[in-house]
Amino acid sequence: TAAGPAPAAAPEPAAPPTDEEKIVIPRGASLALLLRERGFDGRRVYDLKEAVKPVYDLAKIVSGHELRLFTRRNGPWQGLEYDIDDLRYLAVRNEAGKITAEIKSYPFEVKPALVYGVIESSPVAAVNKAGEDDILALDLAERCFGWDIDFYTDLRKDDTFKILVEKKYVDGKFSGYRNILAAEFVNDGTTFQAFRYVYPDTGEADYFDETGFSKRKEFLKSPFKFSARITSRFSSSRLHPILRIYRPHYGVDYAAPIGTPVQATADGTVTSAGWSGGSGRMVRLKHKNAYETLYLHLSRFGPGIRQGASVRGGDIVGYVGSSGESTGPHLDYRIYYHGTPVNPLSQKFKPADPVRKDYLESYEREAHRLGLILEAPRILRMAAPAARRR
Repeated sequence: TAAGPAPAAAPEPAAPPTDEEKIVIPRGASLALLLRERGFDGRRVYDLKEAVKPVYDLAKIVSGHELRLFTRRNGPWQGLEYDIDDLRYLAVRNEAGKITAEIKSYPFEVKPALVYGVIESSPVAAVNKAGEDDILALDLAERCFGWDIDFYTDLRKDDTFKILVEKKYVDGKFSGYRNILAAEFVNDGTTFQAFRYVYPDTGEADYFDETGFSKRKEFLKSPFKFSARITSRFSSSRLHPILRIYRPHYGVDYAAPIGTPVQATADGTVTSAGWSGGSGRMVRLKHKNAYETLYLHLSRFGPGIRQGASVRGGDIVGYVGSSGESTGPHLDYRIYYHGTPVNPLSQKFKPADPVRKDYLESYEREAHRLGLILEAPRILRMAAPAARRR
């Protein structure tokens, strides 16, 4: 007799569904605490952190960020994701007991935007009034004009600025700034411009003026990012406010609230950071070309500031205080050249290298293109009356 049809193979059991739990990290919570509340024992938490540590230190999770935990019903945990910032997340997978991790990027869109405003009280306030975040004002000062303008002492009411900046969007939502492409600042009637240029051969980027000279100089104009006033200037004979005797004051005093961050004005090496008699807590930096800078009367030192540490211009070396012989919160900032004190407010510093000659023509084309975009608001305003007449 003929054999009957072969019995149908039994269907494979469906994989149990995966559950996703979204956790907004509470203030003060640790990863270990959050996972133990969800059934992880100490050993599993330790193994997870050790496996991921070469990629990301899970001890650094930040409150307010989102953590996503993936588990199979009635089974082991399958994965974990942690939002590092708006553009990156940590992806951890647990497959057959093997834990792997990588940092991934959210897809984002970049759109250029032109921001402009008028200084009434401060750059931050003016940028905020234009609908932008504080960080854009800081970038404008630090990256473009911090070597030309002292944003504490040089600003004038009705100074103006224009910024062509790349904005990042994730799923149509603004998620931060990328690069300032070009900027203009009119300070007390003088116009400063900065254009970003990326060298095609190396990919290195820097800011230059309209003629190709670097916007960077050996030293920033101020040891503060914003808002401090000068209360005492460089002098060969000044009445000391405590000792009541006349003696040289080889620095510039800036009044600022206790705790205001103080920045290194140039790249250098910390030669000392400690108590220095009447100078109180003081940091001394050694720079190239025989320069030194001193930061006196600090309340405390910046992260990692100790003898032998390297710093970059703009790094925080300490915080304003009133230590040592001081009548109130302030910073005494000093510069020495070949061991001789010089006036920080009048010393002329060398600029960094200009655009390389073999790329000068390319730079000029790019600066001209960006310059036309910066001019757009003025051109539109000039064209408006003619448009109305038609």
